[in-house]
Amino acid sequence: MQSARDARAPTLVVVDDDLVTQARLSAYFTQEGYRVLLAGDGEVFWQTLAAHPVDLVLLDINLPGQDGLSLARDLRARNASIGIILVTSRNDDIDKIVGLEVGADDYVTKPFNPRELLARVKSLLRRSGENRIERDEALGFASWTLNLPKRRLCDDNGRELALTRGEFEVLALLVRYPGEVMSRDRLSRAVSGRDWDPQDRTIDVLVRRLRAKIDTGEKAESLIMTVRGEGYRLAVDVASRGD
Repeated sequence: MQSARDARAPTLVVVDDDLVTQARLSAYFTQEGYRVLLAGDGEVFWQTLAAHPVDLVLLDINLPGQDGLSLARDLRARNASIGIILVTSRNDDIDKIVGLEVGADDYVTKPFNPRELLARVKSLLRRSGENRIERDEALGFASWTLNLPKRRLCDDNGRELALTRGEFEVLALLVRYPGEVMSRDRLSRAVSGRDWDPQDRTIDVLVRRLRAKIDTGEKAESLIMTVRGEGYRLAVDVASRGD
């Protein structure tokens, strides 16, 4: 019988065709108080997702059948709230960038320290579960309204635009501090809980994806301006709005 603690525990799915890795991660995260489900390929993963509520997926890129990048893309299209951490080989820099493009929240490289992975999991779950602003605050900019507590971005007609967790964190920081330059360090801490690494293109990828979503094409300039050598800033005014 499932204990009350297990019922409240965050649920992770480890998607990896290596049985040793499955067993290692299952034992480690179970000991840390998580509920762990296992899948060796995309087919089993989708079956698992249909049968259980899931908070976060640890997703190996190199899988038989449907690969991890394809799974991440399909999962993000179906569900914007589930956390996705990609597991890549050490030299898969292109895969890391593509993974962020398709909606993954974070990545780790093999071989990894389980304690580092645990820290990434805790950080991602904490960011997804906490309400950063207590009051009902909706901020309008250009033709968009960003409701911070509800984590919703809507256009002037009330249509919601889906954002990944990383995209939301970047946009929320820019909108809350309009006109102020947000450094990549500050944005990286909001997205991943760690300082920016000059070799890490995560923030640039997230900004590029945001621009593709929120720039209407009516103006030549983007709503998010690049400040060379410093970071990014929102290039339009912001006002409080009802949602």
